[in-house]
Amino acid sequence: MNERIQEKLSILADAAKYDVSCSSSGGKRKNENKGLGNAEGMGICHSYTEDGRCVSLLKILLTNYCIFDCAYCVSRRSNDVKRAAFTVDEVVDLTMNFYRRNYIEGLFLSSGIFKDSDYTMERLVRIVKKLRTEHKFNGYIHVKTIPGASPELIAEAGLYADRLSVNIELPSELSLQNLAPEKNYKEILTPMKQIHQGIVQNKEEKALFKKVPAFAAAGQSTQLIVGASDENDHQILQLSDSLYKGYGLKRVYYSGYVPVTDDARLPQLTRPPVIREHRLYQSDWLIRFYGFQADEILDPQHPHLDLEIDPKLAWALRNRHVFPVDVQTADYEMILRVPGVGARSAKRIVAARRFAPLTLDHLHKFGVVLKRAKFFLTCRGQALDSREYDEQSLRRQILFGSGAVRSALVTQQLDLFAQAS
Repeated sequence: MNERIQEKLSILADAAKYDVSCSSSGGKRKNENKGLGNAEGMGICHSYTEDGRCVSLLKILLTNYCIFDCAYCVSRRSNDVKRAAFTVDEVVDLTMNFYRRNYIEGLFLSSGIFKDSDYTMERLVRIVKKLRTEHKFNGYIHVKTIPGASPELIAEAGLYADRLSVNIELPSELSLQNLAPEKNYKEILTPMKQIHQGIVQNKEEKALFKKVPAFAAAGQSTQLIVGASDENDHQILQLSDSLYKGYGLKRVYYSGYVPVTDDARLPQLTRPPVIREHRLYQSDWLIRFYGFQADEILDPQHPHLDLEIDPKLAWALRNRHVFPVDVQTADYEMILRVPGVGARSAKRIVAARRFAPLTLDHLHKFGVVLKRAKFFLTCRGQALDSREYDEQSLRRQILFGSGAVRSALVTQQLDLFAQAS
């Protein structure tokens, strides 16, 4: 690799690190006709497949030149950073050479915008088309769709990429107008809708015909920046929920805002809101896999996620009237809502209780986290922890154990004594 390519790679790989919306889950492109690579079961850099394997991806921008001046973006037009751009052949050669050396298992390709959306999108499509058709590359490819690009280019990208994504970036049109006035929700949601319709149509065609070209087989995703604007967690989850239901997204990614410019419109943070980002991911998981509605996790009276405890436990503490749950008779959906019980554990409980009454030992073997679950379950009609707690005491008991509760009670008694004297 010559020095100029190495310098470009350093610049454009570093600029790509702020985009977290990349995943290969769902990619099933097989290796056929003696091609190179295989996306089936493969994935991306610093991510994990369902069976626990860590997999790798070449994650780069085609260029960090950009005609837009988004306040939160390191590649914004007015930011004084070193600029670089790959040619189509350079990206293709890098991908092939890195794959042959076993450095990567796929490609995540995004870009700043050269002079307009079509000009940039056309080059992204040329790269993935060349990899697929000329080099017979069957590894995973994720392409970032450029808002405002023509429908024809997006449709062509879907034929060669395993996943497409369009970043919404900010949780409301108002924030987008304030921090990225050259962008608008219509240009972002239009390609998102087209991709969704293309995926649905492709599935319908596959049900009718034996051989149909795949279209974005691993679905589409998007990214929301958390903390760059004033939206609360309830608003963010409402948006995510509407994207899952309305556009069939595979994933919504949450990226804690990292200060990269000195723009006065942005909050001045000493560190990104990582815990908030983590709680949003946990809430997202509850919506996608645990049957929760966004309005159950948060509502206008509780618009912010509790940073101290996970959202499932927070919901359980607010809704103690529905507990305890009897593991022998409760339905699967209700068992899923018990803190400390995961989807796999809930399935094991429902399957095993048909054959024998469940015991505490059974629950432990099924993977139930009894440190949490014991306050919300009954087993054989008996509570696993029969003591009475108010909400704050129960919260401390779960977080810190019985010693913390005793300490809190002693402190409370001393306060009462001091007030009486």
